[in-house]
Amino acid sequence: MSDRLMLLDTASLYFRAFYGVPDKVRAPDGTSVNAARGLLDIIAKLVSTYEPTRLVACWDDDWRPKWRVELIPTYKAHRVVETVAGAPDVEEVPAALTAQIPLIRETLDALGIAVVGAPDHEADDVIGTLATHADLPVDIVTGDRDLFQLVDDDRDIRVVYTARGMSNLEIIDDAAVRARYGIGAGQYADFAALRGDPSDGLPGVAGIGEKSAAALLGAHGDLDGIRSAAEAGAAGTPAQRSKILAATDYLDVAPTVVRVARDLDLGTVDDRILVDDSRAAAAADLAERWNLGGSMTRAVTALRG
Repeated sequence: MSDRLMLLDTASLYFRAFYGVPDKVRAPDGTSVNAARGLLDIIAKLVSTYEPTRLVACWDDDWRPKWRVELIPTYKAHRVVETVAGAPDVEEVPAALTAQIPLIRETLDALGIAVVGAPDHEADDVIGTLATHADLPVDIVTGDRDLFQLVDDDRDIRVVYTARGMSNLEIIDDAAVRARYGIGAGQYADFAALRGDPSDGLPGVAGIGEKSAAALLGAHGDLDGIRSAAEAGAAGTPAQRSKILAATDYLDVAPTVVRVARDLDLGTVDDRILVDDSRAAAAADLAERWNLGGSMTRAVTALRG
């Protein structure tokens, strides 16, 4: 079996688990464990289906980095419930899920899955860096279409897209991006900057939707080409040119916000999948203490191959 690296957008997956698994089974102390159990089942399915030889759980050390907010203040602003001086903003997360995050970390540690984050950066940036510097094929597992920008057929980097649920996983390669949006994966970040994304608080260029953004990119290649053409009076319709020129301040900063980092110093990451008898026993002990049941068993079985 050839080597393949799987990168998990961990928060995306444990949110999906929390909302997708009924909160019926709890730990002995009454703590909800649906997200932890659900994430274990997700990992078991992913590993069994795609057979990675290496695995990293990428983590949001800062889900809303200040440097992105300084460029676009509306970035994820609608999800902030508290601003804390000198620390990441507090995201709106159900209390029952917040209580499970330490257990999720402990579960990943018990399975020997590398958990990798970076100060002042999101999991997307960790994924971007690890995928960019990988010397083997990569599967990125996420429900976030922003990561389509990392798809690279030449390097066999693809997205396992979870937006339709774990029973309807989609493989996103360049052809899939073109079929959806009419652009290449390498154009996706510029496309997202033009179109905007209300779920991330990105305003986009007023009046430029998906079709207009795709047409402009098809004609001019990238955002720089579109802006140069607009200044020369040659981009799209007169109304589109006017809107692009009016959005100069936004377009000066939007690409920096939208594009994921690719050059973080993450140190040495041990991404090997290695669940030996000792680790399996420790995982079983954790499962018994927290009532993780068959979910842990399935994850261990999948990881042991």
